[in-house]
Amino acid sequence: MNRPPWQRSSMCAGGGNNCLEIGAAKDGIALRESTDPEQVIRISPSAFRSLVREIKAGTPAWST
Repeated sequence: MNRPPWQRSSMCAGGGNNCLEIGAAKDGIALRESTDPEQVIRISPSAFRSLVREIKAGTPAWST
């Protein structure tokens, strides 16, 4: 598996190990939770932009 270099926010739980990590992969954007680094989700750059936009607006598509 192509492993991207992972980045996490400077606001990440005081440097703890409970963070969302992001990496650029050849096939898109890779996301993982630092507590379960083997589980990786890959999404397209456009899907990632939409996700960030919805989170910032407080209206993610999965909310009810």
